[in-house]
Amino acid sequence: MCEPSDMMIRHAEMSDLPEIMAIYSRARDFMAAHGNPNQWGPTGWPPEELIKADIEAGNSYVCVAGGSIAGVFYYVYGHRIDPAYDVIENGSWIGDEDYGVVHRIASAGTVKGTGSFCVSWAFEQCGHLRMDTHGDNKVMQSMLGKLGFVHCGTIYVEEDDYPRMAYEKVRKDS
Repeated sequence: MCEPSDMMIRHAEMSDLPEIMAIYSRARDFMAAHGNPNQWGPTGWPPEELIKADIEAGNSYVCVAGGSIAGVFYYVYGHRIDPAYDVIENGSWIGDEDYGVVHRIASAGTVKGTGSFCVSWAFEQCGHLRMDTHGDNKVMQSMLGKLGFVHCGTIYVEEDDYPRMAYEKVRKDS
């Protein structure tokens, strides 16, 4: 088994698409088997057309370990880059400055710690990261807590009517 030191992040390429879509299929099955059947399952999220657009825009990344794709995620950084994050209920965001967002993160299930490695990489790029997850996604909630993210409130996405738990992590300047 690979170690985190053997992992690297790179932009996804169109040639990666079949492997990426297989990882998302596996992630839907994993979530359903672990008490989270509604986050991506009913809609077959994410659709291939969206992943193609992510790749073309340069916002889709893969985590490579041992020559194989171990994980995939969407990452972008900027000002008010996610309209779903404009309104937060039952809480508030920590900071209002530019932030990064990770969405559509999934692991191939081949390398332990892939999700943490990807999120940590994204945080190192920007120092201010926001993420959200379904209330039933205990695996993601646990990982975000271990990585120092703070639960900030509830947001809603356009893909479905389920509320999402919103998380944020801001680098503390010394």
